[in-house]
Amino acid sequence: MAFEDRLAQRVLGLDVSGIRKVFDLGLKLKDPINFSIGQPDFRVPDPVKQAALQAIREDRNGYTPTQGLPDLLEAVRADATARGLRFEDLIITSGVSGGLLLAFGALLDPGDEVILPDPYFLMYKQLARFLGAKATYVNTYPDFRCTAERLEPLLRREPKLVVINAPGNPTGVGLDARQWSDLADLLARHPRTAVLSDEIYRLFHYDGAYVSLAGLADNVITLDGFSKSHAVTGWRVGWALGPKAVLQQMAKLQQFTFVCAPSFAQRASLAALKHSMEAERQSYARKRDLIYSLLEAKYEVERPQGTFYIFPKVPERYASAQAFVEKALEHNLLIIPGSVFSERDTHYRISFATSEEKLQAGACILNELAE
Repeated sequence: MAFEDRLAQRVLGLDVSGIRKVFDLGLKLKDPINFSIGQPDFRVPDPVKQAALQAIREDRNGYTPTQGLPDLLEAVRADATARGLRFEDLIITSGVSGGLLLAFGALLDPGDEVILPDPYFLMYKQLARFLGAKATYVNTYPDFRCTAERLEPLLRREPKLVVINAPGNPTGVGLDARQWSDLADLLARHPRTAVLSDEIYRLFHYDGAYVSLAGLADNVITLDGFSKSHAVTGWRVGWALGPKAVLQQMAKLQQFTFVCAPSFAQRASLAALKHSMEAERQSYARKRDLIYSLLEAKYEVERPQGTFYIFPKVPERYASAQAFVEKALEHNLLIIPGSVFSERDTHYRISFATSEEKLQAGACILNELAE
């Protein structure tokens, strides 16, 4: 029996991930230089793995409370409080992606407006579409900074939600201290607009002290997690902090969707919170400096302040970023077109979560394509 005519329109309206399309093309390549994967290239720290194994061996494999293990909740609460974040409640989520679904689902009705910076993490747009919300975009080109000046005109009509991701995917660009302060002041003047701050790349921040928006403003929903910082992308453990009224509804929605984050991974996350990732952060800072230095002479490109991404502009002689990506594929190089993350198709994303040797080799190909 065919079901093509019985499928929900909200699912049919979602775009197949452009990243996955590149992966599919890459399957045809033999040992490509892969700049497409948004996943750390280091191993999970041994103490974290040992804690996960211990939890499994001790048969701690059942459900946990929907809100999360009490010990992990207390550890996250202590960490966030020590960093000066303002929040009333918290829950453990099934990764930051799970937290995004819960937050969007708890806040957005069909027709509600959500403000997204452009470029954006691709899930933001698709979740808004799935829920029937209207996405409006803050044009952050060419420097990719979602400043108060750029955001203010869109807040005058009191949208339901604003999403902030800095430093974020795909650009790695954030704000300076004054820009953060100005943004917090602006948001304080619009208390009816909820603010979601996606801080999954917090530990991979390279220039100055990291600024969390919840340390400057009230009523911020903060999402964070272990996937990127500790290379446990498959374990799906994150957390959400914010106003109690919102967090309670997110917990209710989690009860009927994810149920709880994986139990063994929650217990291992206690070890992750105690384990320093400074060596890995410094390694990625060096890789950031390397790839930027290799590309800046041939490309219009912003120097990332964090993450392991960089977002150069495609040379103007190419018709689109998609055309440029296809040309790179001919040279055994995998990169992601900017249209995956933007309403424009003018840039491309590199993940520099790979070896320095491959960064050198890939940059050589990119510079040849620029010429």
